[in-house]
Amino acid sequence: MGSKWKVVITDCDHGSIEEEKKVFADMGAELRFFQLKKEEDLIRQCRDADGLLNQYSLMTRKVLENLPRCKVIARYGVGVDSIDLPAATDLGIVIANVPDYCVDEVALQAVTLLLSLIRKVVLFDTKVRAGRWNRQEGVPIHRLRGKTLGLVGCGRIGLQAARIASSLGLKVIAFDPYIQRLEGVGLVDFDTLLREADFISVHCPLSDSTRHLIGRAAFDKMRKRPLVVNTSRGPIIDESSLIEALRAGLVSGAGLDVLEKEPPDPSNPLLKMDNVIVSPHIAFYSEESIGELKRRTAEAVADVLLGKWPGSVANPDVRGKTKAKLTT
Repeated sequence: MGSKWKVVITDCDHGSIEEEKKVFADMGAELRFFQLKKEEDLIRQCRDADGLLNQYSLMTRKVLENLPRCKVIARYGVGVDSIDLPAATDLGIVIANVPDYCVDEVALQAVTLLLSLIRKVVLFDTKVRAGRWNRQEGVPIHRLRGKTLGLVGCGRIGLQAARIASSLGLKVIAFDPYIQRLEGVGLVDFDTLLREADFISVHCPLSDSTRHLIGRAAFDKMRKRPLVVNTSRGPIIDESSLIEALRAGLVSGAGLDVLEKEPPDPSNPLLKMDNVIVSPHIAFYSEESIGELKRRTAEAVADVLLGKWPGSVANPDVRGKTKAKLTT
């Protein structure tokens, strides 16, 4: 007797799928695992799937239109920019994500990048390893307390970063058009944040409205030559404009966990700059966060197939027209 449901992991770089296997074995679903990138491969291998788990492969309208049985796609992560949400909604496919699995990790990475830039930790380490024991090579360094951190986006991760920053003596302001009030954080418009912030940290999702939100016009409005940190999505910052701003001294440095192109071209000028720190899209990672992510992504697919709404739905407009018959 065959399984009632078929579930496909379209792609995953986590090394193991033991957590997912357990979730689907408990409900009697068949689980298949691939590393799919091309549209035609996604369509061929997922055509008969009831649910998908997705990491990086692009779920375009063409792909989704050729998945007649698919009721749910759960993404390994917070962002869902790899999935065509309007198409999924039109087709009655529930898109689930895990928006809070790595809040502590990403917030800590953002603050760590910022502190490393302020104290010039990487610069000094590089100099010492080259045999140069000279603190003058890193001057000036200024006191942190009393400076202003500006958050572009202040959801779960931004708010946690604000808590950490406040404990270090920073004043925190934020631009977030979807939030009306935040305790301990001054909400300001975007231009005010650009003018007043000594440090800027990006925490908004990538969308049509935020792509290249921080570009040449934004850099021109930065009055304090701030340090800029990005642990969200690379394309929120116009990378060519950032390079120009660094060269012109409009910003003092950058801490980047994400880039417009990942991995970067070895010739990328950012990799040659002493005032830039780059980490390999690692902010989400801890052993604990990955385990939680894998389990909760699988559970989101299982919930829909069992007739329940998952904990987080990225396309809420799908309610009332889902392929799956879901209870409230």
